[in-house]
Amino acid sequence: MTQDPSFAASMLGSIVYAIIILAVGFWGAKMVARLVKGLMERRELDQALCGFVSNLINALVVTIAVIAALNQLGIQTTSLVAIVGAAGLAIGFALKDSLGNLAAGIMILLFKQFKAGDLIEAAGVLGVVESLDIFSTQLKTGDNKTIFVPNGKLVGDNIINYSTKPTRRVDLVIGVSYDADLSHVKSVLVDVLAKDDRVLKEPEPTIGVLELADNSVNFAVRPWVNAADYWGVYFDVHAAVKNRFDAEGIGIPYPQRDVHLHQVPAPGKATKKK
Repeated sequence: MTQDPSFAASMLGSIVYAIIILAVGFWGAKMVARLVKGLMERRELDQALCGFVSNLINALVVTIAVIAALNQLGIQTTSLVAIVGAAGLAIGFALKDSLGNLAAGIMILLFKQFKAGDLIEAAGVLGVVESLDIFSTQLKTGDNKTIFVPNGKLVGDNIINYSTKPTRRVDLVIGVSYDADLSHVKSVLVDVLAKDDRVLKEPEPTIGVLELADNSVNFAVRPWVNAADYWGVYFDVHAAVKNRFDAEGIGIPYPQRDVHLHQVPAPGKATKKK
């Protein structure tokens, strides 16, 4: 059985064109991915995000090139695309949590809500960010534990970043006895803060009566400090206030209750008349 020369030439031409399409597709995928990665790096986006997006674009362009090459060979790709789409949908449902974490990770890396080294509180965890990945964020707690938090939980919750501002306010509540002279107490508190070089002059510390509690008059003491000095000032001011109150004779009351006893005659016993 002889083969039609024109058909063989047509098939050879289709194969050549398919090879050219694949070659151009693979080359173009690398060039486009490299271009996009360079643009993202010039905008100082996270390296993990740059690598992920460039790899995703590379895979997408290669897939388009393969489908075009198969079409050039006369292979119907409609059913193939449908099968790939159905498989992708099934995989998407199976990995919906992972894909949610992936999307959340991309949002975090794009909007830069926090970065490595920041102290954050989110998803019920307080810790320093050690690394950011596409799917999870690694935190180190104050007691040196490592916690991996899924990015979906971070994005779905409030994120408190304690490292974005250079200064912080230390909120203290100091209780004194109801017998204490309030103006004297305030002057002592002002002096304690003034003697701590870490307390900033501007903004000026806030000192005032916060509430009349059950057992004490509570003062709100709110100095401003550099973020790195927060815990040092927090602990040291408490100790300094206690020592100064002792020296000045200002009482710090303990919880107390007034108990009143009422004697009730036993049933059936008459009281004596005088």
